[in-house]
Amino acid sequence: MTNHETVIKTRGLTKRFGRRTALDRLDLEVPAGVIVGYLGPNGAGKTTTIRLLAGLIRPSAGSALVFGFDAADQYDTIQRRIGYLPGDFVAYPDLTGAQYLEYFAHLYGGDDRNRIELLAKRFDLDLTVRIGTLSRGNRQKAGIIQAFMHEPDPFPIDPATLDAVVLTHAHLDQVATCRAWSGRASTAR
Repeated sequence: MTNHETVIKTRGLTKRFGRRTALDRLDLEVPAGVIVGYLGPNGAGKTTTIRLLAGLIRPSAGSALVFGFDAADQYDTIQRRIGYLPGDFVAYPDLTGAQYLEYFAHLYGGDDRNRIELLAKRFDLDLTVRIGTLSRGNRQKAGIIQAFMHEPDPFPIDPATLDAVVLTHAHLDQVATCRAWSGRASTAR
């Protein structure tokens, strides 16, 4: 992908839940290599937008293209290219961190244990512990690793996650460092 390509493009993107409109005719264009802060008050549609872009819900109207793929119809292709960390991250409580992350690695089409172990070390996460016994912060770390372990292109982070202590500038720098080690560092900062 060149730096001049459009990574995200929405036109009239709308989502209604019954009579309530959560997102109303959003037009957005994000070129490659750009980091976007998506801000607004509670209920403004930030999480809804991200879920639409990730293909997790279908729009009521309008369209969303991510890497040129329709988010509503080609979400499986998009999912392999993005990392998504939901604000309400929930994992299988009976699995260890290693089991959980290896399961998702398989879903992403590969099983790079070295990458998982590298990220776990960078985030100081013990992969032998069951997810259900981890603190909220350590569960969020497992979620961050899951979102980044397949080296995605953009990484939608649900704004609700931003209040998590674990998601600090230092942690994002750790992910960027891991990307640089693998030769996939982003040029935008």
